[in-house]
Amino acid sequence: MSDGHHGALLDDLARRRGVIMLVGGPDTGKSTLARDLLAAVVAAGKTAAYIDADIDQTTVGPPTCVGLKYVRDQRDLSHLGQADELHFVGAIAPDSVILQQVVATTALVDAARGAADLVVVDTTGSISGVGGQTLKYHKMELCRPDVVIGLQRGAELEPLVGMFRRFFSVDVETAEVDPEVRLVDPEVRRAHRAKAFAAAFAEPLQRWRVRDTVFAPTLPAGLDLARLHGVLVGLQDGSGACLGLGVLEHEAGVLRVVTNQGDGMRGLRLGSLRLDLNTLDVHRVRLGEVMFGL
Repeated sequence: MSDGHHGALLDDLARRRGVIMLVGGPDTGKSTLARDLLAAVVAAGKTAAYIDADIDQTTVGPPTCVGLKYVRDQRDLSHLGQADELHFVGAIAPDSVILQQVVATTALVDAARGAADLVVVDTTGSISGVGGQTLKYHKMELCRPDVVIGLQRGAELEPLVGMFRRFFSVDVETAEVDPEVRLVDPEVRRAHRAKAFAAAFAEPLQRWRVRDTVFAPTLPAGLDLARLHGVLVGLQDGSGACLGLGVLEHEAGVLRVVTNQGDGMRGLRLGSLRLDLNTLDVHRVRLGEVMFGL
């Protein structure tokens, strides 16, 4: 039997197969519940796949990406940060990249569904408003989870849960947040994000000269490439997968990408952030303004 506040829930979920999606606001313990569930699945002699779609406070892979980690034994539990597959989203604010998040999460769920006994999908804390509900609706629509577990304080999830039950034939269960879970200070979040970016840009870094024809979206003719300095990019391998992150650097008229994952890259996907590699701080950018002055 599992211990802790959600012990009975964990015991029940660990016996299941299929796809389980975890939803809840910020700091409701979704990632902790996911890790506990992965451990319970492994202890039961089964395999799990962990899809981390929290693109800001990531567990699997770097921020701005949805990551997939296969968990087959205890050793994998100790290395959750090392993704087996990545999909680049290019932002940390979920409401600004709804399409990219839905596509990335769905692609990884489809990849994992037949490769593990249980697929655990951890989502962002965006649960309200038009953006949050639209994001969750389309994830439900395309990922087709077998079970949704909602962690909530009070009745904060009821509008979302009501929508799920009205539009989807899925088992939706809610549980109270563990009273030991505390709200996280924004500065702690920033530090966690910076640490994850530091891991993604660990030495040795290389600088690869890039042509202006390798980007998605494509660059407009005549663009001053200096406008791309500092923009975060996802390194693509030519088969739809992301190899890792890079930062564009423009110096003396030459555009380069700074990365430690350059081998095998075929193209670069432009993100909606600038990343300072010295401070590891990020600033949101609008690609339309960068490329067209809109």
